[in-house]
Amino acid sequence: MLSTIYSAANEGVDAYLVDVEIALYWGLPGIHMVGLPGAAVQEAKERVRSALKQSGYDFPRQRITINLAPAHTRKAAPVFDLAIAIGLLLGSEQIKIKNLSDFVMIGELSLSGSLRSVKGVLPFCLAAREKGKKHIIVPQANITEASLVKGLKVYGVSHLSEAIALLTAPEIPKAAEHQWKPSSSINTEIDFSEVVGQSFAKRGLEIAAAGGHNIMLIGPPGTGKTMLAERTIGILPPLTLEETLETTKIYSIAGQLDEKQFWIKHRPFRSPHHSISNCGMIGGSSPPRPGEISLAHHGVLFLDELLEFSRQSLDILRQPIEDGGITLVRQGRSVRFPSAFMLIVALNPCPCGYYGDMEKACRCTEYDILRYWRKLSAPLLDRFDIFVELPRISTEQLQYTAESEASKDIQKRVTQARQRQQERFKTQDFFCNGRMNGKNLTHFCLLDKHCQTFIEKAVRHLDLSPRSYHRLLKVSRTIADLEQSQHIKLQHLAEAIQFRNAFDKYF
Repeated sequence: MLSTIYSAANEGVDAYLVDVEIALYWGLPGIHMVGLPGAAVQEAKERVRSALKQSGYDFPRQRITINLAPAHTRKAAPVFDLAIAIGLLLGSEQIKIKNLSDFVMIGELSLSGSLRSVKGVLPFCLAAREKGKKHIIVPQANITEASLVKGLKVYGVSHLSEAIALLTAPEIPKAAEHQWKPSSSINTEIDFSEVVGQSFAKRGLEIAAAGGHNIMLIGPPGTGKTMLAERTIGILPPLTLEETLETTKIYSIAGQLDEKQFWIKHRPFRSPHHSISNCGMIGGSSPPRPGEISLAHHGVLFLDELLEFSRQSLDILRQPIEDGGITLVRQGRSVRFPSAFMLIVALNPCPCGYYGDMEKACRCTEYDILRYWRKLSAPLLDRFDIFVELPRISTEQLQYTAESEASKDIQKRVTQARQRQQERFKTQDFFCNGRMNGKNLTHFCLLDKHCQTFIEKAVRHLDLSPRSYHRLLKVSRTIADLEQSQHIKLQHLAEAIQFRNAFDKYF
């Protein structure tokens, strides 16, 4: 007898439905699995055999063929156990199920018949909804993650017998409720108000957060570069449902969701060590797994001590920054991981860190400084819109106890600016000013006569390249959005020019 159960497999951060076809016929008893199953999938045969016996059912003593269709894609994750077990029971006529075609089944069985949590449940649910399926059964440990998806009835079971009872019941029980709620809370333990001074840097990070711009912080040790970068996550707007789904998919595939964190509630902040490998940065291995740039999707990627990273590790960031994604090819399999992140980098002005410092002398030779900066290639440098130099904090400033602006107040302005951009770019495939290209700038960054005259003089006086000119316009547009201004004004252009002074000094 032939039975077909629907399950799912992942490909990158997305998923697709898999038809688990099971045929039982008389012959020499044995199980043959086809459809490019990986080693972990092949081992399902023994897990299912034990789970059925422990649940009080007979394992069919017939010749069994299991086909995982489509057969041209490799299935590596052990998520088909539940579907195979149900298919064997149906094929051997031990159970009967109505409306089987409306169900998708996900789960790894233990030898006792209990279901273990699996990776990638959220993409599986999205794929099931996209294909018009009405119900999905997942391990109980994954129920909260799966309930993020609207329009799909999700059921969590902890044992094979529970799944059988659900499928054979006269009436299908009530599904888990959709649980996502927008989170506006921020981490109050790290707040912008804790950073003494550095008002210019704070303003630069506010603009960067509002427009999704990449920013470079340059300054000697102890000036607060890392403190400011870590607190930037608290001024970014809350995640929307769509952003939550996209980000949670990545962490689900990477296996970085646990029982306490069912979905990503806040924008991610990733700060890899400078010894990270290329594979760790952009993703890889077999099957491909997301790297740090994808784990920072819709959040912040912070590279502290930028020039301690290898030249190759930095240069591989150029294409993901530009495209908002990375395509990896491994063993003839091509997958794409998203990487729309805000890049913040911090670095010292020289190897010893004190070049240009007013209090401590620099020990580096001119050749040392030149070799130090050579690690940063011109194409990567072109990906930054804002450059900020942080001066040393004086003793008087440290003793000044007046409280500076809190993160929640800055976040309100940033959120309002992002809302203006979302409305402006609702017909585009990007969502913030930092993603605009030259064609978009001519449409969204129109200048009046006075502003045009001003920027023409700035281009001649500062010898700006076309790319630098475009960066200037993008930052000006964001400053105007922060002030709720429909048009770019002279003061917006003038402030944007200030955030390239450090570029002119060092590059």
